[in-house]
Amino acid sequence: MLGVCNRYARNGADAEDILQDAFIKVFDKIHQFKFEGSFEGWIRRIVVNTALKKYSLRRYEKEVVGYEIKDRDESGMEPSAYSHLTEKELLDLINNLPDGYRVIFNLYVIEGFQHDEIAEMLGIQPGTSRSQLVKARSMLQRQILQLQKVAV
Repeated sequence: MLGVCNRYARNGADAEDILQDAFIKVFDKIHQFKFEGSFEGWIRRIVVNTALKKYSLRRYEKEVVGYEIKDRDESGMEPSAYSHLTEKELLDLINNLPDGYRVIFNLYVIEGFQHDEIAEMLGIQPGTSRSQLVKARSMLQRQILQLQKVAV
């Protein structure tokens, strides 16, 4: 579960704080577990919700990153552009995304939530979730391409 926390936190200390807060909630609510699904999934949901409360998207609504989406679609990246990346390098790139982008990317791509669910969790519109995901993916693609140019 610390890995889940690390995906949402800005640093290791914050991740540990989130994990501690989440496990306190797990112990407080253990009587609510209905044995109908996976225990790990139930805990993961609490951990994610705890992280989201700490890094509420509203804190970052005015975050300026100096990045704009271009009309050109760069999703046709060659597999060689990212095949050389290790898991740690890719997670580092994701962790370096602006908080709003990172939260949406993690919830959608890694946790598997749908945009409607994300919107409800964060108190935003589903379209906002979609646009943040597009921006996050574009930023990641651009960073990967820059890494490839540096490696060449």
